Order: sequence, then C-alpha cells, then structure tokens
Amino acid sequence: MAASHPNPPTTESHATPIRWARLSAAVLPGALLAVSGLASPAQAGSLIPAALAGALSITVPTSASLGAAAPGVTISGQLGTIQVSDTRGTQPSWTATVSATNFTTGGGGVGRTVDTTQFSYWSGPATATTGAGTRVPGQLTAAQAQHLIGPRTAFSKTSGTAVNTTSWNPTLIVTIPLSVTAGTYQATITHTVL
Repeated sequence: MAASHPNPPTTESHATPIRWARLSAAVLPGALLAVSGLASPAQAGSLIPAALAGALSITVPTSASLGAAAPGVTISGQLGTIQVSDTRGTQPSWTATVSATNFTTGGGGVGRTVDTTQFSYWSGPATATTGAGTRVPGQLTAAQAQHLIGPRTAFSKTSGTAVNTTSWNPTLIVTIPLSVTAGTYQATITHTVL
C-alpha cells in the first residue's frame, strides 16, 4: 500500500509563445518570445491559490516578454517573479523544481519545434525572502544555467522551521534554430514545490 504524502506538491506552469519573422527585404528578421497563460498541469487556466494557513504553495507570473531575435541567435529574458510561500511552520525544507515542454508551432514536427536542448533556465539569487532559513538557488549564476531536458531544481530551502517566503526572477535562455518555420511557438514551463 502506497503511503500518501502529507503535503502534496503544489504546481503552477505557464505557456510560453514565441513569434518568428522570416528575413525579407522589407522586414527586419526577428522573433518574439513571451510567457503567458499560467496554468496548472491538471487544468489550463487555473491558478493555485495564494498560501493558505499551514500550506506550501508556489505562484508564478501571468506573462513575460523575452524580446525579439532572428533564427540562429540566442535570446534571453526573465520570466517574472516566482514565489514559494511556506506557512506550515514545522517543516525545515522544501524544493521547487522546474520543467518544460518543447516550443512548438502548428502542431510541431520538422521545422516547427524548438526542443528543450535549445533552451535553459537560470534561477539567479533570491530577490526577496521572509522568515528564517537557508535558501539555495538551483542555478545562482548564468554560467550554471541548465537545459530543461528534465526536471531541474529551481530553488530550495534547507533549514529553519519558521513561516517563510522566497522569491526569485528566473531567466530563460533560448537558442533559436536556423531551420525554424515562421509562426507562434509555445511551450509550458512548470514550477512545482514539495
């Protein structure tokens, strides 16, 4: 018989569209990358409520723009503030993870996919904290950015039992393949805390 976890993971994700413009004489080449449409994996459009008494929760922004670039260029932009709220007061630690799907347009396929080996995540340092405890970023510096080919640790708290919050503003770094088709590309970036 499987034991149930006393604090099930809290998850939020956001869809990330990308727009590509092909090179032409009249238009500058470019791509627009944006994060929007936050949703939990279970139901698009739903948001996990803010921290409830005795709860561990995570919130993510509703949208963010990553800017514009041409195919073959690497572009980066911050996703907006991610915040973990821990009102349990009895647990010394938690771990927030991040995962992603491929960017796709028009159903994906050849020339319509930017796979997870082409983009990486960098949590950076905490931007705000309350309560006691040691916070550890998953990727403190840009040099530590990780491809989202599987779940990665975004942030963790390793000590202290007081009620606490931790915020960070991660960066997504995308290398735009030369072979992509013009279109709006979308991926889902999911943050989970346990």
